[in-house]
Amino acid sequence: MTPVARPPVPVTTIGTPGTAGAVRLVLLGSGELGREVALEAVRLGCEVVAVDRYDGAPAMALAHRRHVVSMSDPDALRAVLEEERGRPCAQLLVVPEIEAIATAVLEELEADGLRVVPTARAARLTMDREGIRRLVAEDLGLPTSPYRFCDTEDELAAAVAALGGTDPATFVPCVVKPVMSSSGKGQSVVREPGGAGEAWRIAQEGGRVGAGRVICEGFVTFDYEITLLTVRHAGGTAFCAPIGHVQEGGDYRESWQPQPMSATAAAEAERVARIVTDALGGWGIFGVELFVRGDEVLFSEVSPRPHDTGMVTLASQALSEFALHVRAILGLPVGTAPGEDRIPLRGTGASAVVLGTDDADAPGYGGAAEALAVDPSVELRLFGKPDARPGRRLGVALALGEDVTHARERASAAAARVAVRP
Repeated sequence: MTPVARPPVPVTTIGTPGTAGAVRLVLLGSGELGREVALEAVRLGCEVVAVDRYDGAPAMALAHRRHVVSMSDPDALRAVLEEERGRPCAQLLVVPEIEAIATAVLEELEADGLRVVPTARAARLTMDREGIRRLVAEDLGLPTSPYRFCDTEDELAAAVAALGGTDPATFVPCVVKPVMSSSGKGQSVVREPGGAGEAWRIAQEGGRVGAGRVICEGFVTFDYEITLLTVRHAGGTAFCAPIGHVQEGGDYRESWQPQPMSATAAAEAERVARIVTDALGGWGIFGVELFVRGDEVLFSEVSPRPHDTGMVTLASQALSEFALHVRAILGLPVGTAPGEDRIPLRGTGASAVVLGTDDADAPGYGGAAEALAVDPSVELRLFGKPDARPGRRLGVALALGEDVTHARERASAAAARVAVRP
C-alpha cells in the first residue's frame, strides 16, 4: 500500500539562504523550466539546489548549489537527497521538474518525512503513462483515447490491428509511445497495418529510461488540443486560461493563450482537470493536456509541474506558471480575486521556440536585436544550454497581440530572427 503524503504546510517565515532558517527547494531537473522556477524561488528568498544529469544546466546558473547525477539511478538520487536533508534548514521541499526520476526513492523518503512536490505518488503516476492512464480512464472513469499496453513487438502488432484495423484503405493511425518518456522521445505514428515493427524499434531506442513497455493509442478526431494549467494551492484550486499549442514529433513549437473555446467545453475542461488533480493531490501547478471536439473533452496527459507550452504565461499573465508553482508550493496566495478561481490574464500572448540546427559546443546567439525589434511587446529567453544539437530547444520568443493571430505572428517572427551559431 502506497503511504499517503502528509498534508502540505504553508511557509510562514522565509529565512536567509545558507542558514538554519532557510526554505530550501531541491530541483530535480534544471532545464529551462527549472530555471524559471529557480528564478521565482530566489526572488522570494528561498535557497535553491539544482540537480541534473549534466553540468551547466540552465537552472544551475541561479542555484546556491548544484549536483550532477543521473536521477534515474536510485542510489545516486538517494545520496543527493540525504545530503541535502542533512544540511540545516527550516523546510526542505523536493521539486521534480522532469519525468526520468527514480520515483520509488521519492516515495520511500516521503514516507520518512521528506516533502515531495506535489506528492511522490503524483510524480510516479505521471512519469509512467500506464499509471496515469489507468488512474484516469479506469479508476476515475474519464474519457480518453482507446489504448492498449504492450510488452513485445508481437503484442504491439496485435494492438495496432485492434485499434487501427487491418485494411489499409480504412486504417486508423495509432500513436506509439514508451510508457516512461517525455517531450516526444521514442514516440511515433503507425499509419499503415504493417508499421508496428518500426514503431517498436523507435520506442525501444528513444525512451527516457531505456527499453520497455509501450502504450498504443488509437487516433481520436479532435478540433484542437489544449493545456489547462491547474493550480492546487492553500485556498483551493485555480485555473489559468486555456493554452493552445502546435507540436511536432510530440514536442511543442508554438503556444498561445487564451485558446478560444465554447463556455460548455471550457467548463468541462475545468471539471476534468479538477478531478484528475484532486486525485493526484498536493500543492503546485499541473499541466493537464486535453483534446477538445465541439463541447466534448478527452483527457490526454498531465504533468505535475510547469508545462513547456505554459512558457507563454511569461508574457500573457502577471504571474507566470513558474511564479504560480512556487507560490502554491510555499502556501502563498496565487493572485486570484476573493471568491474567484481564475488566474487573471495580462493580455493575449504567444510563444515560439528557438531550435538548434547543428551540433555545437558553447553555442552563441545572433539576431537578438532584430528579434526584439519585431514589436515592443516581444521578449526573448535564451536558456544558456552548454551545447546545441538539431531540434534542441534553446530559447523562446514571447509576444502579446490584439488577438491570437497577431500574437503568434509576432512571436514566430521574433524566434525566426534568432540565429544559433557554433
